[in-house]
Parts: sequence; C-alpha cells; structure tokens
Amino acid sequence: MIYKELKPFPEHFLWGASTSAYQVEGAAAEDGKSPSIIDMYEHPSDVADFSVASDHYHRYKEDIALFAQMGLKAYRFSVAWTRILPRGTGAVNEKGISFYRDVIAECRKYGIEPVVTMYHFDLPWCLEERGGWGNRETIDAFVNYARVLFENFGGDVRYWLTINEQNTMILHPGAIGLPKGGKLPSRKELYQQNHHMMLAQARTMKLFHEMVPQGMIGPALNLTAMYAASCRPEDAIAAHNWEVLRCWNFADVPVYGWYHPLAWEYMNDRDIAPEVQEGDREILKDAKPDFIAMNYYSTATIAASRGDASDVAARAGDQQIMLGEQGVYRPAENEYVGKTQYGWVVDPVGFRYTLRKTYERYHLPILITENGIGAPDILEPDGSVHDGYRIEFIREHLHQMRLAITDGVEMLGYCPWAAIDVVSTHQGYRKRYGFIYVDRDEFDLKGLERHPKDSFYWYQNVIKENGESL
Repeated sequence: MIYKELKPFPEHFLWGASTSAYQVEGAAAEDGKSPSIIDMYEHPSDVADFSVASDHYHRYKEDIALFAQMGLKAYRFSVAWTRILPRGTGAVNEKGISFYRDVIAECRKYGIEPVVTMYHFDLPWCLEERGGWGNRETIDAFVNYARVLFENFGGDVRYWLTINEQNTMILHPGAIGLPKGGKLPSRKELYQQNHHMMLAQARTMKLFHEMVPQGMIGPALNLTAMYAASCRPEDAIAAHNWEVLRCWNFADVPVYGWYHPLAWEYMNDRDIAPEVQEGDREILKDAKPDFIAMNYYSTATIAASRGDASDVAARAGDQQIMLGEQGVYRPAENEYVGKTQYGWVVDPVGFRYTLRKTYERYHLPILITENGIGAPDILEPDGSVHDGYRIEFIREHLHQMRLAITDGVEMLGYCPWAAIDVVSTHQGYRKRYGFIYVDRDEFDLKGLERHPKDSFYWYQNVIKENGESL
C-alpha cells in the first residue's frame, strides 16, 4: 500500500536502547550476587566470558550519561535475579536492591524512562540444581522475586517485561549455553518448563496489576513473520505451522489464556504436551498483558517438509540453533532479502509485515525491545568507529516501522540492541551491536573506555527530530 502521506511517530514515543544484565554488567560474583545458569553453563573457550563484560556495574553513571547525550527517552535493562535473591528466594540482598535503585535514579535524573526486564535467561543456579523451570516450586520463587521487585521499584518504573524470549529458551535451548556435559532437556521436559514459565508469568502479571496499577507489563518475545517458499499450498501450510509453533503459541497464552489450537494438537500428537494441573487454566486466564514487547531481527522462509532428516539444518552463522523439524517444516532460501556477514537475514520490510501481523492478532500496543545488527566494529586511532552498516540497518527498519504506524499499528517505542557493546553470547566482543564502543578484546580488558560510534550521533539526530526524516 502506497500512502499519500506518512503518519509521524507518536509525540511521546520511547526512543531507547537495550541491554541485559549478564551481557553488560560484569561483577559476576560481587556484592552478594550468586551464580546463575549463565555463569555455570559451558562457554566457548575462545571468547569472552561474563565475569567483567562491559563493566556496566561499576560504570553505569558514565554509561547513562552517554545515553542521555545520545538523547535516549528509554533504557531497557534487565535485573539479575541472583543480585536480588542470591538463594533464589528468601533473604533479599540489599546491595542488589541499592544497585538497581541507583540505576533507575540515574535514568530519572536525565529524564530517561527505565524499562525493566525481570528475567533475561539467567535463572539462579541454586534453583536449577533443584530442577529449575521443570520444578513447579520455581513458579512460586519467580512470583516471590516479582513481589520484591514491585515493592522496591514499582513506584519508579512504569514499563515492565516479564520473561525475555521464552520461545527461544524452549525451541532453541542450546542458544543460551549448554549445561555441564552438554545434555539438553528433552522436548517433553522443555514444554513442561514452558508451561511453568507461563504460569509464573500469568501470576506475576496479576500481582503487578494489583501492586503497580499505574504501570504496564508485557511478555518479551522474539517474533517474526514467515514466508512460504513458493505459491505451492504445502509450502503455505508449512510456513503457517512454524509461525504458529515459533511465535503465536507463545503470545497467545498470556493474551488469550490458553495455547494456540494447532500448537496444542501438535504437542499432543508428539506426546510432548505439558501436564496441566487443576486450576492452571484459571491462572493463565488472569495474565492480561498491557502490551507486547517484541524482539525482531529477521524473517524466515519456509518450505514443506520432506518428512526425513533433510528437513533439519543449522542456521547460517549460528551452529547452536537448528532450523527445521521433520514432518513440520523445512527452512528455505529467499533471494529477495539481504544477509549479514554472519548469515543472518536482513529484512526491514519483513519488520513491517511482522508488526502488522502481531497488532492484527492481539490489538495491543507494541514496544520493540530488540532489533539490530552485529558486526566486528573497528576502533580507529582517533577514537572513532565508522558503522555505516548499522545506520543503514536501523534507518531502513525505522522507515518500515513508520509505514506500520501509518498502517494503523500502535507503537509504544523502539529500544534496539544494544545501547552499548555487550558480550555476544557465542561470539563475545567479535560481534558488536552497540551505539557505544567498549574498548576491550576477548581477554584483554584494556581500559574499557567508551567511544560513541557514528551510529550514536545519527540516532541522536533521529531522536531529536522524532524520526521526521525517516
């Protein structure tokens, strides 16, 4: 659809950027913090670990001052559960509370809206040892953790995200690391974990609306539209299969209170459906999210399954993620989209398409909480970083977002990945996403100096003009 005139970005649009605790903070064993599963999982020996990361824990004031200079209206960050409750539940670590209270206050000092993610992959290790998300006791532990957060920060934080990329954790568990010995849970176990997370999320959302009535809360999912590889009807069915199983099944539960019917039949057919106890359905119906938080990087193109092992292949550039499922769908190539040097699809128009589909399905405002391009940025001798590829990527995606707004999609804000360079889970500091360069290598910390990239100044201008030229 070609419009006569594009709508502007909303007046109070949340121009922001994102990080996560384990990828940016460092201080992995300081001030009472206990290990999370991230700290204890097997980690590639040739890339940086998370013990220091970008040292945001000690440099948050410097970093937030730079965010303010860039003009950010919002900063999306996660709280490390293990800083707040080192034993997963029970006694509260006041040093952890103080740290996040100070981060929030520093944001407020500059007029930056804090957007808090409650859980970004980093389950306390002590809970994992007792069965993790496979143990229903972890539901109570998460709700207790949520209560502590709402009691301490509910008056100062309006926007909350429950669980980051739950669909990634369930569909691609190896993406965040491998347990010692490399054995991943079975699919039956994963879907039971998923059910427990859904229950924890629903109870937390209900509690939030009671304790923080002035706030807004939503799930943060990795969503993407799927293209059929051809006009062949079987390809269209396969694309719908994967779109439902990968995306809508994880968003339908908090919004509608139960699993997508196709996904439920799929789980039952393969004997991987979760055990549902009496009262679970009633709990799920009480979630009532206020918005959808969406992480978007790329689309996928899908062909009909051949019904054999050829349906499955590793994703280009990321051997930890396998795509395809025998009897369900097969990944296909798309000649009409670009790719990064890591093999990730680049599809700004698909961003608009996904926004339209998501809003049409849920009729809830959308907050973008991740979108970005990873690259081995180069620090020049004069301290500059010329990342024109990042500017082009974000410009094209923002233009498509403006088209989606003109299409009628209600947008709350845009918080791309990442505000500052963070540890990429599998590529360390070889793959950078930030607007701000952190001067360190995989193992040489150097001085950890901060250097704004060209994209920093470009985004600064976009925010200043409220995206008028996009």
